[in-house]
Amino acid sequence: MQTEPTLEDKSKDEFFERLANLSEEMVAKHGKDFSMGALVLAARWIAENRVGQLKTN
Repeated sequence: MQTEPTLEDKSKDEFFERLANLSEEMVAKHGKDFSMGALVLAARWIAENRVGQLKTN
């Protein structure tokens, strides 16, 4: 039995699509190593609750 996707499911799907498009663009312009590093760094910032915080010198 298949159920209708919830609004949350649809929202998550939209974010995954955007993330996939951004990833493809980064790979095309800067290669896989840069792209993977940027995504890992973003995940680290999320884990450390640093999203939205700017570091200045």
